[in-house]
Amino acid sequence: MKSQEIRSQFLEFFKNKTHKIVSSAPMVIKDDPTLMFTNAGMNQFKEFFLGNTEAKNTRVVDTQKCLRVSGKHNDLEEVGKDTYHHTMFEMLGNWSFGDYFKEDAISWAWELLTKVFKIDESSLYVTVFEGSKDKDNLEMDQEALDLWKKIIPESQILFGNKKDNFWEMGDQGPCGPCSEIHVDIRSAEEKAKVSGAELVNMDHPQVVEIWNLVFMQYNRKANGELENLPAKHVDTGMGFERLCMVMQGVQSNYDTDVFTPIIREIETITNAEYNKNEDTNIAIRVIADHIRAVAFSIADGQLPSNTGAGYVIRRILRRAIRYGFTFLNTKEPFMYRLVNVLTNTMGDAFPELKEQKQLIENVVKEEEHSFLKTLDQGLVLLDSVINSASSKTIDGRKAFELYDTYGFPIDLTALILSERGYTLDEKGFDAAMQEQKNRSRSASEVSKEDWEVLLQDAEQEFVGYDVLETNVRLVKYRKVTSKKEGKQYQLVFNITPFYAEGGGQVGDKGYLEAQNGDVVYILDTKKENNEIIHFAKNLPKNTTDIFKAVVDVKQRQRTASNHTATHLLHQALREVLGTHVEQKGSAVHSKYLRFDFSHFSKVTTEQLKEVEDFVNARIEGNLPLEEKRNIPMQEALDAGAMALFGEKYGDTVRLIRFGQSVELCGGTHVQNTGDIWHFKIKSEGAVASGIRRIEAITSDAVKDFYADNNEVLTDIKEVLNNAKDPVKAVVSLQEENNKLKKEIEQLLKDKAKNLKGDLLNELQDVNGVQFLAKKVDLDPAGIKDLCFNMGANATNMFLLFGAENNGKATLSCYISKELAAEKDLNAGAIVRELGKYIQGGGGGQPFFATAGGKNPGGIAEALDKAIAYIK
Repeated sequence: MKSQEIRSQFLEFFKNKTHKIVSSAPMVIKDDPTLMFTNAGMNQFKEFFLGNTEAKNTRVVDTQKCLRVSGKHNDLEEVGKDTYHHTMFEMLGNWSFGDYFKEDAISWAWELLTKVFKIDESSLYVTVFEGSKDKDNLEMDQEALDLWKKIIPESQILFGNKKDNFWEMGDQGPCGPCSEIHVDIRSAEEKAKVSGAELVNMDHPQVVEIWNLVFMQYNRKANGELENLPAKHVDTGMGFERLCMVMQGVQSNYDTDVFTPIIREIETITNAEYNKNEDTNIAIRVIADHIRAVAFSIADGQLPSNTGAGYVIRRILRRAIRYGFTFLNTKEPFMYRLVNVLTNTMGDAFPELKEQKQLIENVVKEEEHSFLKTLDQGLVLLDSVINSASSKTIDGRKAFELYDTYGFPIDLTALILSERGYTLDEKGFDAAMQEQKNRSRSASEVSKEDWEVLLQDAEQEFVGYDVLETNVRLVKYRKVTSKKEGKQYQLVFNITPFYAEGGGQVGDKGYLEAQNGDVVYILDTKKENNEIIHFAKNLPKNTTDIFKAVVDVKQRQRTASNHTATHLLHQALREVLGTHVEQKGSAVHSKYLRFDFSHFSKVTTEQLKEVEDFVNARIEGNLPLEEKRNIPMQEALDAGAMALFGEKYGDTVRLIRFGQSVELCGGTHVQNTGDIWHFKIKSEGAVASGIRRIEAITSDAVKDFYADNNEVLTDIKEVLNNAKDPVKAVVSLQEENNKLKKEIEQLLKDKAKNLKGDLLNELQDVNGVQFLAKKVDLDPAGIKDLCFNMGANATNMFLLFGAENNGKATLSCYISKELAAEKDLNAGAIVRELGKYIQGGGGGQPFFATAGGKNPGGIAEALDKAIAYIK
C-alpha cells in the first residue's frame, strides 16, 4: 500500500467515526512562547486540554507535521544512525476533547490496525501503566488493562513504568497514563528465538512503538501534585513513517516510499550507493531526513538564521551538508536539488511545498554555499591549530572555539586529527560545551507558580479594537521568576483592551488603576494557549477590585500606523515588482516596521521611490478602514484576501481593507490612512536568497527623521562656511583628500626604500641566517612592502619589525620561504607567541605574519626574544 493511501485510509476511518478532519498546523510555532516547533500532534490543541477554549468539534483527526530537535524531545543525534528516528515526521492522531475515553480509543485503534490495515494480531504488543510508588502513588491503569484483555491475549500485554507509560505535557499541565502499541516485524525464525515481548522498549530496530494512546485525566500543578481534570481527553499519536514501514513489509522507515525517491536522487547526484557500507548509509539517511525538516520549515516561513528557531534549522541543514562533505565527497551544493523530488512525493498532501518550491531551493542552495566556505575556512584554521600544537593532543577548548565561533563541526575536527596522527582532548571540549550550556540554561531558566484562580469559568473577551480603556476584573494570576526578567506577575482579565503580541505586532503596554488610585504598570501583553496574558512587576494590592485598564495610547497609535503601513507596502510591492511578491514575515513596533518579502533581485533606487510614492499616495487619499470580523474563511478569500503560508487560520477570520489592499489580519490599525501622516523607507536588503527586507518608519518617527536630517544639514553647512552648494563643496574636499592620500602613500614608499638600504647594512649573520629584529617608524602596509623588498633576493632571511601606530603595537615577521621549509619555522606561530608581550595576538602564513596588541611598551622585549627561534 502506497504511503498516500495509508494516510488517506487513516483519516477516512476516523471521519466515519464522526471525527472532523483538520489541517496540520504549521511546524514552526509563532504565538506560543513555550515552544519553537510543533513537536507533537497535541500542540495545536493545548488550549482545549487546558480548558482555555471550548472545542467546537469534540472529535477531530489529522496528520501533523512535527519536528523534534531540541529540549526534552531531541532525536537529532540519533537520526541516521538507526532506521526509525527522524527530525521531521508526520504524526497521525485522533482526538477527543471531553467526549469518548479509553474504551472507544482502544477498540478503534485495534480495529484500524487489525481489520482495516490487516496487521497480524500476533505481531502486536500493548503496554499498560503499571502504577508508581513515588510521591504521586498512582494506581495501575486497571481500566485500560481490562479493556485490552477483551481483545488481545494477556501474553501480549506488558506493563510499563512512569517513564514509558505516563505522558506529561511538561513540568505543569494536563497529563495521564497511556497505552503504547508496539509491532514486531522480525522474521518468523527470529521470533522463534526471542519473544517480541522481551524486546519492547529496548530500542530494537524491528520491534518499535507504532501508536501511543494517551488518556489525559490529571493536571500537574507547579508544586508537583496531581489533581483530576474536570473533563477527560484522548490524545493519540501514530508515527506515519513507522506505519508505512509495517504496511509495506520493509525493515526500515528509509525503505518505504516516503524516503526511497529521495535516497535514489541522492545516489544519482553523489554517485554513492545506499546499503554499500555503514558510513555511506548513515550519511544518506541523514541527508534524506534533514532535507524534509529544512524544506518544511522554510515553507512554513522559518528561514535559517543565527538565533532561535532559525538557528535550529541552520544546524539541521549544516549537519546534512557535513555528512555529505565527509562521507559522500560532496564539495559543491547538492541538497537543493532534492527539493524537486520531495515536492513530487509529498506536495499533494502538503501543497505549501509546491507553492514555495523555488524559494526553498534558493535558500537551501545559498546556505550550502555559505557553509562550504565555512568548512574551507575551518580547515585553514584547524591547520593553524595543528601547526602551533606543542603535542599530539589538541586542546579541546581550541576545538570548541572552532565549533562555537566558526561553526566547524567537532566530529569533522576529530576525524581530520585522527587522519593526521593527532588526538582530540575530548574532556576539554566537553567541559567547554557544558559551560556554555550552563550559561544558556541559567539565562533562560523560568520558574512558574500555579495559577491563583479568582473567578471560576470566566471567559476572556478582547475589546481592544474598539476601546483603549475599560473596567476589568482579575480572573487569575501567577508569579513567574526568571534570571533575565527577575520576578514578574502574569495577569488574566475577564475583559481586556490590551492587544497581545501576534502576527508580527508587539503587545500593548499601559497600566491598571485601582479604586484607591494605586497603579500597576502593564509591561507587555502576550498570548499563550489562546489566553491573553498581561505582564506586570507588581501584583495589585486588592486582587478582587474592579480595575480600570488603560492602554498606552501613544504607543498603540504609532504601532497601528506602522501595521497599516505594512499592508499598503505589501500592495505597493506587488504593484511595482510583480504579483510574485509574497509577505515572508514582519515586525511591527511603535518606532519602526520591518517587512520581509519574496523577490529575486535587489530593489533598485527607482523602484523603492516608486513604492514609497505608492504608499504615500494612499496615505494622502485618506482611505477609511473597512473591517469585517468573524467572517468565514472562504468569504474572505473570495473578497481577494491572501492567506499567508506558515499562518494558522480558524474557520472564521478578520478581514482588513484599505482601498484595494485586502488582507487577513488580527492586528490593530488606524481608522483612516491619513492618520499615518507619511511613510519613509530607511533601508532595503537581502535576508536570504530570494528574500528581501524593507525597514521603514511612519508618523512621528518620520517627523523626527526629517528634523534630525535638517539639523545635520545645518551643521554641515556651518562646517563648510555656509557654502551655497554644500554637495559641491563636499565633493571638492573629497577630491583634495584623495590627492593628499596619494602624496602621503608615495612619501611612505620613498621612506621605505631609503630605509631598506640602511637596514640591509644592519643584518646579522646568526647560524647562517640573515637576521634583523628592529623597531621602525612605518605603518603595517609600509612594513610589509619593506619586508618583501628586503627579502626579494635572499633565501635565508629572518626579519621581525615592531611599530607603534595610534597608541597600538604591531609585530611583523618575515621568513624566506626556503628558510621556513628548511628549519620548520612558521611566522604565524612565532607572532602568536611574541604577541603576548604586546598583549595581543595574530597569525598569518609560514613566511609572513602579523600581530597586533595594546601594549607598545612590550615591543622591545618581543624583539629581544626573536633571536631564540634561529639560535
